[in-house]
Amino acid sequence: MTIPEFTQLIEQIEAVIRKQKAKLLVVDDEPDNLDLLYRTFRRDFQVLRASNGVEALSVLAEEGEVAVIISDQRMPEMKGTEFFSRTVPQFPNTMRIILTGFTDVEDLVDAINAGQVYRYITKPWDPSELKKVVQIAAETYAIANNRIAELERSKLQTQLLAKLLTLFATDDSLEAILTQATAAIMPALSADACYLEVTKSGDCEGVNGGCGSLRTAIAIPEGDPLVDSVKESLSCQLWPDTRQGTPPEGISYYTENDIKQHLLLPLTYRQELLALLSLQWTDACTLRESDFNLLHLASQQIAFALISQKSC
Repeated sequence: MTIPEFTQLIEQIEAVIRKQKAKLLVVDDEPDNLDLLYRTFRRDFQVLRASNGVEALSVLAEEGEVAVIISDQRMPEMKGTEFFSRTVPQFPNTMRIILTGFTDVEDLVDAINAGQVYRYITKPWDPSELKKVVQIAAETYAIANNRIAELERSKLQTQLLAKLLTLFATDDSLEAILTQATAAIMPALSADACYLEVTKSGDCEGVNGGCGSLRTAIAIPEGDPLVDSVKESLSCQLWPDTRQGTPPEGISYYTENDIKQHLLLPLTYRQELLALLSLQWTDACTLRESDFNLLHLASQQIAFALISQKSC
């Protein structure tokens, strides 16, 4: 696959990701303030609401990590800084903004020094100023998470290449090797399923391997037009296409498994298709050029092993 093709695939996925709003949790015991915060941010964020710290902890337990939390400081039962301190162990990357109408200097200084509070805003706040602060906080959260994800992904990719080299040096059956290979590839690309099917390699045609957490059998969807496109072009194909918002007509596999993204990669040798590698996601995932380079290296290793395989 050429660099322009990589770029086009990346742009398609990022277009889907941009449609997803970051989560913002607002916490205040005064209903009017809570409604005002909701109205201020509902267009740009997925806004969650809670009227006190205990309720907010329950929201986080149900919804998971959020990008930004805005909390009032003076609330019954639990102060905003105390609530924040309880969220740090499980959600260390979340950006926390405190609203205060009092001079709780000691509490605020302690919270800021402990890394629990990103900014504090005094009441009454200026909505435009607060929007700017929250936007910067959300961008900071996204950048930090991307860096962490890139480091983790780089580690997994290095482990993947080492694992594949080890696998193909064993005397295991080809089916066992392919199953272990897909189990190694899947987490390196943060996929929910990975499937590999040999299309032509001597006596090994039809051998396959797969792994994942989908509700139905992991497979390359029968009748999927991506298969024909890959076989014809011998190049990587991706769904969703920005021109096609719904799954291919008549392919129930996508809806049954809530597939949001499917990448199909040909494994070739001298312009001959040896196998198909399928990666499937239940949420849209941003793939970078490094991911495609990794897939290219992995597919070369697997293709070499297939042409070297004498029998199954």
